[in-house]
Amino acid sequence: MDSLNVPVDIPPQPWSGRFDGDGASHRRWWQAVLPYDGGTGVAGAAGTAAGNACGRPAALLGFASDEGVRRNKGRTGAAGAPGAIRSALGPLAFHGDRAVADAGDVVVAGGDLEAGQERAGRAVAALLDAGWLTAMLGGGHETAYASYLGVTASAAAQGRRLGILNLDAHFDLRDEPVPSSGTPFLQMARAEAAAGRDFRYAVVGISEPNNTRALFDTAHALGVRYLQDEECEPERVRTFVADFLAGVDLLYLTIDLDVLPAAVAPGVSAPAAYGVPLPVIAALCRQVAESGKLLHLDIAELNPAFDVDGRTARVAARLLDTLLR
Repeated sequence: MDSLNVPVDIPPQPWSGRFDGDGASHRRWWQAVLPYDGGTGVAGAAGTAAGNACGRPAALLGFASDEGVRRNKGRTGAAGAPGAIRSALGPLAFHGDRAVADAGDVVVAGGDLEAGQERAGRAVAALLDAGWLTAMLGGGHETAYASYLGVTASAAAQGRRLGILNLDAHFDLRDEPVPSSGTPFLQMARAEAAAGRDFRYAVVGISEPNNTRALFDTAHALGVRYLQDEECEPERVRTFVADFLAGVDLLYLTIDLDVLPAAVAPGVSAPAAYGVPLPVIAALCRQVAESGKLLHLDIAELNPAFDVDGRTARVAARLLDTLLR
């Protein structure tokens, strides 16, 4: 992968799934995803569609980390999420038209979250600059700051109005001395201010009982737009997202799976007592995918150690299938 300087710790591994035949009409994700080859083969298609967000080939990148969750005093185990998501995605029927490649995993080891985020950010930036639509498979929600580093370092984002849309029960605006899964969006706000850019951040699914008044005050001070979980009727969400999209040129979408009800997504660090219904989240993903503004996405907080029948991993896979059609 040196030709595009994509720094990973684990190269792409073989995918597997049910085999129904080799033809396009039988194809499943495990047959469609090819190893990222550093600039030839599948990667050669990237530049030809770079101007069309809906047609760009997609690159999957794992971020094997739960160090941010540990620092945030949550339930660790999210480091195993990239493999669990791939395993759930592989057997699904592939109905998309875009080329998809797997670039492997960045691994946070020895508690050095910051170094891992920096490496993952460099990988995302390199892929974006080569014309890929990038999808990061987290990892705790510390994944989000790694994504942000990559997006804002990419040539694609320079001089453009970037919007950050978070599907989450939490603001993740904690003001802590050490970065964690609870701090990424405050880190982004400060980085945007230091760069002289507006912080365009919106959240769908906020749980009032799970965010302190201090967090709401921080959100208001930063001009964060949000919908609480109890407000997430389908049409209201659609209007909210449409209004946010209208004010940005490019979108970074981050999905914390704890935005969903615990019955749908039990395998997370903080299962939701209420949550936003899956059909609402799926419709939002379709809306974003169809907008033509999606530059990068990530899915975070899957914890395979607490999943039930692979339920949460299957949801993550289904959302990826929707977003990468």
